[in-house]
Amino acid sequence: MSGGAGTRLSPLTKVTSKQLLPVYNKPMIMYPLDTLLKAGVKDILIIVAPEHADDYIRLLGSGGEFGARFTYKIQDKPEGLAQAFLIGKNFIGKDNVCMILGDNIFEDNFSKVIRKFKKGGQIFAKKVKDPQRFGVVKFNKQMKAVEIVEKPKKYLSSFAITGLYIYDFRVVEAAKQAKPSARGELEITELHNWFLNKKELKVDIVKGEWIDAGTFDSLFKANKLAYKKFQNR
Repeated sequence: MSGGAGTRLSPLTKVTSKQLLPVYNKPMIMYPLDTLLKAGVKDILIIVAPEHADDYIRLLGSGGEFGARFTYKIQDKPEGLAQAFLIGKNFIGKDNVCMILGDNIFEDNFSKVIRKFKKGGQIFAKKVKDPQRFGVVKFNKQMKAVEIVEKPKKYLSSFAITGLYIYDFRVVEAAKQAKPSARGELEITELHNWFLNKKELKVDIVKGEWIDAGTFDSLFKANKLAYKKFQNR
């Protein structure tokens, strides 16, 4: 998912897509793509804003260079992450689907969990200092998810939902049932709760570093992490 206007990173995003900004030695989108490719996901739909579609095609092409197949779809207006499943409904069909956000960078390797996934929904949480920026999950004493709220106004927990989601094909139906929030967006939290209410949602904890590189500070942090990993290869 690489749509959106990236307004928090203006003026950098006045001339390019947020997910095409450099993170050390390669465009930001290459990091989440690498997460999927390492897990064996080779049939990938890339959802982009209309004004940057040509840039993505020039950068990534058909996917053959990566041993994959890339398909492109346009998100005409940034109307929420859950909209991705409506845009991609024909692409998904009756398959399970894994979505990753184009500005999310992970240290963890998700290959095993993606390959073993069978049914329901599976998302990933990370303890953060600024949970108010994110969708937040509350756990019970057994570390089972009991509540998920998008950018809660009151403190709920310190566990933010990261930008990697695995669902079965029913996520399309969940997206169809979702109602726009006060922000006018179809929130991804609605989909999490759809599966949570059916007792079919699993929430794992991210162990390694996770960066949502959508702010100047987090983009700087992502560059430092990428530099460190490159030097330690």
